Amino acid sequence: MRPLKDAQLGAFTFFASALPHDVCGSNGLPLTPNSIKILGRFQILKTITHPRLCQYVDISRGKHERLIVVAEHYEKSLSDFQRQGKPASLEKVLQIAYEVLEGLEFMNKHGLVHRALSAHNVLMDCKGNVKLAKFGLYHMTDHGADVDFPIGYPSYLAPEVIAQGSFHPSDPSRDEAPLPSGPKTDVWSLGVLLFELCAGRRLLQNIEISERLKFILTLGCMDDIVTVLAEEHGARLLVDILPFESLCICIFCVLRATPAELLGDPVFSGISCHYTPFLKPVSLFSSSLRCAHLELPDDISDLCKDDDDDYLSERAIDEVYHLWCLAGGDLEKELTNKEIIQSKPPICTLPKYITHTHTQTHDVAGEAYYPLLEDEQSSLPQSNSSNELSATVTLPLIIRERDTEYQLIRIILFDRLLKAYPYKKNLVWKEARVDIPPLVRGLAWAALLGIEGDIQAKYESIDKDTPIPTDRQIEVDIPRCHQYDELLSSPQGHIKFRRVLKAWVVSHPDLVYWQGLDSLCAPFLYLNFNNEALAYACMSAFIPKYLYNFFLKDNSHVIQEYLTVFSQMIAFHDPELSNHLNEIGFIPDLYAIPWFLTMFTHVFPLHKIFHLWDTLLLGNSSFPFCIGVAILQQLRDRLLANGFNECILLFSDLPEIDIERCVRESITLFCWTPKSATYRQHAQPSKVAGDNGFGKTTTYYSSDYQDMPKTDLSREPLALCDLKAEVSPRISAEDLIDLCELSLGGPTKRSRAGKPKIVAVDIRSVEDFGRGHISGSINIPFNTAFSSDGELLQCPATGVLQNYRGRVIVVIGHAMKSAFAAHLVKVNFPRVCILDGGINKLKPTGLLTVPSPQI
Repeated sequence: MRPLKDAQLGAFTFFASALPHDVCGSNGLPLTPNSIKILGRFQILKTITHPRLCQYVDISRGKHERLIVVAEHYEKSLSDFQRQGKPASLEKVLQIAYEVLEGLEFMNKHGLVHRALSAHNVLMDCKGNVKLAKFGLYHMTDHGADVDFPIGYPSYLAPEVIAQGSFHPSDPSRDEAPLPSGPKTDVWSLGVLLFELCAGRRLLQNIEISERLKFILTLGCMDDIVTVLAEEHGARLLVDILPFESLCICIFCVLRATPAELLGDPVFSGISCHYTPFLKPVSLFSSSLRCAHLELPDDISDLCKDDDDDYLSERAIDEVYHLWCLAGGDLEKELTNKEIIQSKPPICTLPKYITHTHTQTHDVAGEAYYPLLEDEQSSLPQSNSSNELSATVTLPLIIRERDTEYQLIRIILFDRLLKAYPYKKNLVWKEARVDIPPLVRGLAWAALLGIEGDIQAKYESIDKDTPIPTDRQIEVDIPRCHQYDELLSSPQGHIKFRRVLKAWVVSHPDLVYWQGLDSLCAPFLYLNFNNEALAYACMSAFIPKYLYNFFLKDNSHVIQEYLTVFSQMIAFHDPELSNHLNEIGFIPDLYAIPWFLTMFTHVFPLHKIFHLWDTLLLGNSSFPFCIGVAILQQLRDRLLANGFNECILLFSDLPEIDIERCVRESITLFCWTPKSATYRQHAQPSKVAGDNGFGKTTTYYSSDYQDMPKTDLSREPLALCDLKAEVSPRISAEDLIDLCELSLGGPTKRSRAGKPKIVAVDIRSVEDFGRGHISGSINIPFNTAFSSDGELLQCPATGVLQNYRGRVIVVIGHAMKSAFAAHLVKVNFPRVCILDGGINKLKPTGLLTVPSPQI
């Protein structure tokens, strides 16, 4: 998106044609409303950026098939020349002709035809350069098939268009739509515009269409038309451009020139040298070198010296519109105030523009538009509202996302960081821990997933057209995937869904398509609707990180291990809930498979998934376990009060979940979980160890255990049947050493309050304990702790254990450690885990201590 600069934000509205309510498609589903089709086709127009075209910004769908389109707008147009009533100069005519052709040629390269070219759709910016408006109307309406009004204006339509007559989709007498117009249709319209510029007035405006067509066909010769019009209107300038006009206004379309051909006409030899070819900006993910204009003044404070500078106008036009909406902008209200939308009559046919509505950004200091990063020092004065912004960070996320000033500053900061990606990757992670502005979420996610390189070339190299056996299942799943969303339910959304899913299946021959893959695809496709390659790349990076081998043809062993670890996480964090669910037989197999197979996209709407995944992408592969436990804890009271049947009904229609609370509690659970407790032998193999994204302040359990280099003290793989037999998770010896800070000589890992967060419970006999034990551990022999019915006995050692309730309890011993841990869970001790390998793992380390003999 280019900067707003001197442009305005304009809007026009029209109605899509209505469909009958009692008709279904070939798949038995209701027909997709035409307004939804238009909304889907519109999206690609937002990517069409050229100096001669007005940038499309947004489209919204209202009641009764109403659509409102927002685009770049300028108040001046060629209509102003017509109102002057005098011919334009030859230099001006040639400039306008050349610039219009530049815009038309660029459109044609993207498969677009204007078809609505007219004097009031050729806008002029403050420098007098051409900006073509409404160039996407013909495309978004499927060549006019989805609306009941004609695309184009009679005075400027080419003869072949007029000869086809009007077409109304709702008219049963017309079975077939007319053939789509080509680039030469716009050339005719341009020829008429140039005639009018030379004549200084509108032509043929008061003649009926049939009479106009008859007049043109009667003349038959281009030279005769020019001669007659020149004599009638005194426009001798027409004779000067007669050869060029002959190429534009030719009755026979096949003989008419195209915009590309006309740009090379000798008539432009004197001005073409003043125009440089348009170079599309390099995308963030490509093989091309990219750079921004980084030249800064010697004194950086000069950037914000002028209080009258309109810094907002330098921001991208979609940013300005986004902020306008946050500031309370309402499109329908604006159109109503301009009397463009009226209650009577209820139908609006031809589109109209509104003038720009100013965005309120409060008192944002100039330095906010030039954020400094890391240790960069600034002599710039602080914003008057800096304290308010600091306070805003502590507010709920939903409030922050609606705060105009806060979002402006966050968008500017992320924009700078993303332009410096991957060099500033670490800072992207740091800022993402605070929050991610919705406007840049797609690119921010891609950065968090480490997407790099020429993703477009890779995506294009994948065969997405050859039929494969999975096609049928994809076709069945797509119409059921997040179809409440207007974008994903559009035909264009279905096409893109199909292509991205098929690309993934084809490029991963060792994996298969499982139901749920479409739900995983949905967030990435929604955020990157106009960039299938990026949606595919993000999805391809996401799956191995969080769902490694979940899509094997036989994934039962992977799923069962995952669910078993999840069950242990429930027991670790909430033993009372775990005991109840196990007693009634409500195991994770009955409800959690859709959760993890789709990373919760099957159970939550997109707006909740966005907030959930903003944090999920900062966590490692074990973070989903914490999300699952957090969901259960929100439903805790209802689960504890109900039996098996009621729980089944509860999860068949999951109650409303507070996602922000879920995220907040997930992070707390994650920080209390020893990193080796979620070890899975079927997880992604180790890559490179690093910070998991939650920052240095949570290094208590920060790194992904799967990424840690394996040593003799690491966890050993455990057979699935043995894993299922244990209620509590195991942790590795190296984890215990790290948590107890044995290498530093300290007996315990302490919280900021000074209380130990972990205690090692050695259940061996007193004699074995005396031969060597972990420093700071407490000895509770197994046979002295529990009665025959599993109740915790009262003794000094168990009294000490009661004092540690709520801390992480690591059970150590040769044998019976699993049973001891299970007994603790049974009596509702939270955060109980087992030392993998027992005390024998620690003997070679030399860290066991022997008490000094008593004298």
